[in-house]
Amino acid sequence: MPKLRGEAFWRETLRGAHYVVAPMVDQSELAWRLLSRRHGAQLCYTPMLHAQVFLRDANYRRENLYGEACPEDRPLIVQFCANDPEVFVQAALLAQDYCDAIDLNLGCPQMIAKRGHYGAFLQEEWDLLQRMILLANEKLSVPITCKIRVFPEIDKTVKYAQMLEKAGCQLLTVHGRTKEQKGPLAGVASWEHIQAVRKAVSIPVFANGNIQCLSDVEECIRKTGVHGVMSAEGNLHNPALFEGRNPLVWEMAEEYLEIVQKYPCPLSYVRAHLFKLWHHTLQVYQQLRDELAKVKTLEGIVDVNRELKLRCQEEMANQKEGEKPKEGLPFFHWICQPYIRPGPKERCKENGTKGTEKGVRGKRSLEEEEDGNSELLSKNKQKKKLRNPNKTFDPSLKRHGLLFKTKYEKSLLWQSSQRAIPAPELSGRGDGDGKETAALEDTDGTV
Repeated sequence: MPKLRGEAFWRETLRGAHYVVAPMVDQSELAWRLLSRRHGAQLCYTPMLHAQVFLRDANYRRENLYGEACPEDRPLIVQFCANDPEVFVQAALLAQDYCDAIDLNLGCPQMIAKRGHYGAFLQEEWDLLQRMILLANEKLSVPITCKIRVFPEIDKTVKYAQMLEKAGCQLLTVHGRTKEQKGPLAGVASWEHIQAVRKAVSIPVFANGNIQCLSDVEECIRKTGVHGVMSAEGNLHNPALFEGRNPLVWEMAEEYLEIVQKYPCPLSYVRAHLFKLWHHTLQVYQQLRDELAKVKTLEGIVDVNRELKLRCQEEMANQKEGEKPKEGLPFFHWICQPYIRPGPKERCKENGTKGTEKGVRGKRSLEEEEDGNSELLSKNKQKKKLRNPNKTFDPSLKRHGLLFKTKYEKSLLWQSSQRAIPAPELSGRGDGDGKETAALEDTDGTV
């Protein structure tokens, strides 16, 4: 049977999917994909897989794809990061029988991608990308797709997309941020760039960025004309986003934990998901936040989840008539809802710049330390921080005899210039470990 291409591939193989769950490192595993599909998601991506590791390591293949075969988990696209045509295609050949398409990650903006020379850091190497996609299109039995970030210039972004299409890309996901737009500098994704790409290519286009609820999805499709919309952070905080519902957090958490019992995954994945789902509640019950961070078994996580549910139900029972949500939330904290990450100035207030607020652990909240993002504290430093909560891991405090601005300082200057107000005074300290945190809908930061 000939390989379907472009519109036919999207319409028949992907069943005309409009609602898409993004590839997210340590977060779009099988159990989470199944939960998302039960609540409106029509297409899912695996977490980003490293082509070279996938090619050489049988255990990595089994843990990330082979051991997860599930008829309910289709259509499915497997995403790889790679920078070598042969390695990419050989890895894809090993994966093609377990999915409906192979995606090349050209969008990851994180430092690990820069060091590994993949993701968004390949976006200037058009000759290499053409060779990778041409070879994959020739050798694979399933279509090749790409996920990209935009250039600042719309014209260059359009030419980039057209080059990928000409090379053989059959579907393009466009994250409407540049590779520099991440962490405190994330800003708003440009639907204008996405619309321009959609008009310039004949293959299907998915949009990514600025998605917090179903009305955002509908507005994005209307404004850009894309075939589908991809969600990352919005999906993590509300897996029923594509249903247009805001369910009780414990309903989603309990359902997810039941799926994990059937389709196990590393405990760190489960913990990270519960930190996302319970984010607003964990700001209220910080002792339970600490317990969730330290628990060592799935049964222990289930117990913490049960206790959070009981606390919320007790709070609901004691509610006064006409009482409204606190902290400016659209819903009460026990309801699934979007989380907008604070800017650098607000983050200092939220996490306690001087570390004097009760219950604050250093510069970053525990759920951010546990969410699986490689650009936060390393696992080793996370463990050290739990043992020594008052110890600083801020590299800007170390004396190297060099004068430089931290990314936090740069972000403050950038934000002040955007608002046309004087830059606030800087204390000379960076934000925690001097690294940026993942941004809302920063799919390529989590994946």
